[in-house]
Amino acid sequence: MIKEVIVVEGKDDISAVKKAVDAEVIATNGYGFPKGVVERIIKAHKERGIIVLTDPDYAGERIRDKITKLVGNCKHAFISKEAGLKNDDVGVENASPESIIQALEKARYEEVDKRNEFTQADMLRYDLVGMENASFRRDVLGKKLGIGYCNAKQFLNRLNNYGIEREEFEAALKELEIDNE
Repeated sequence: MIKEVIVVEGKDDISAVKKAVDAEVIATNGYGFPKGVVERIIKAHKERGIIVLTDPDYAGERIRDKITKLVGNCKHAFISKEAGLKNDDVGVENASPESIIQALEKARYEEVDKRNEFTQADMLRYDLVGMENASFRRDVLGKKLGIGYCNAKQFLNRLNNYGIEREEFEAALKELEIDNE
């Protein structure tokens, strides 16, 4: 049983999460948040904490941002686009129970105090920006670190804001290099 309440986008996401874990789940029903949903999310955050698990797309990021602005610090879980892809549709509802469990196990708090552990120089040094395979490298590292796929600017923000330590980052990089040999 997961202590926190998991916040997802829709009813199909609730079904997918409940197949994977025993947890209470709230659906935002898109970006609009119908009457009562905001209050339920705030109450869940205060009483038990929440884990935000939205689709790996633009709309999912907007909903994630809206929830973070609404309640402040909460845990974030990410599934990869591949894990959520089915017939050209991407979403939590398409992810396997294993992918959902893995995402929830890697859920992280966003740091309240912004860090600058990682810089644009790190992004360049490790071929995470400006290289032909940079997008692929960010995608693989995002999965390994549990911070999801995103563009270079957002990736750098997530490295700093989700408490990734230098040692953890370098270990994931090593795994990436070994996997690609």
